[in-house]
Amino acid sequence: MKAALRADFSTVTEQPRQPATRLQLAMLSTRYAWAAGHAAGKDVAEIACGAGLGLGWIARMARSVDAGDVDDANCRVALETYAGREKIHIRRMDALDLPFAGASLDLLLLFEAIYYLPDAAAFLEEARRVLRPGGELLLATVNREWSGFNPSPFHTRYLSAGELAEELARAGFAAHLRAGFAERRGKLDGVIGMIRRAAVRARMIPPTMAGKAFLKRLFYGSLEPIPRELEPGRPSGLGLLQPVSPGMDLSRYRTLYAEARKLR
Repeated sequence: MKAALRADFSTVTEQPRQPATRLQLAMLSTRYAWAAGHAAGKDVAEIACGAGLGLGWIARMARSVDAGDVDDANCRVALETYAGREKIHIRRMDALDLPFAGASLDLLLLFEAIYYLPDAAAFLEEARRVLRPGGELLLATVNREWSGFNPSPFHTRYLSAGELAEELARAGFAAHLRAGFAERRGKLDGVIGMIRRAAVRARMIPPTMAGKAFLKRLFYGSLEPIPRELEPGRPSGLGLLQPVSPGMDLSRYRTLYAEARKLR
């Protein structure tokens, strides 16, 4: 099954030189610090890699790194960044029809993209097919239950923590979920949160990354350009991730992280 996606995903993808908040940069670094921690000596693939911001970080640890995106513009940016890096291979890639032989990978990554797929269950079947026995799938996704949640214009379906756990179990994975980047609850934070939620309800949040830059500067002050290649050592929230437990109030947490190991 192929994911016939025609939206311009480069407009909702974090790109080099875009202005970003410290929080946004920390969230980016968390994903790739997490992935690098699982990548040592492994054959790794990142699906929906966007501009490939973290591929060099992963390649420092991995045996090989394959990456791809359904959007040609995203692939071009990644190819420019990693031209000549023998360990990194980038190509156009359909998440529902992965170009890998069965049981050929040790680690598969899908960050902030599962909600764009036409069929998340079909992707999980593909992930299981291409992973070796005991291989891992790492998923990061915005938390639908966060009080400040704002859906992307190109989304298909956002999975809750419970739904994500159920889908992974159904696909033959043993999964552990964690939540990250809890929203602060100070007085000023509360005011900003109220304004944000009102803007979301009124559909005033710009749909593109470029369009959101003005609002970020207004509420969060000075911004820093996103680097073409993320480097280890940047501040992240990896050490602050909280295990998700039944009945846990997830309304404060912006993101979910799932470590899923292929069974059998």
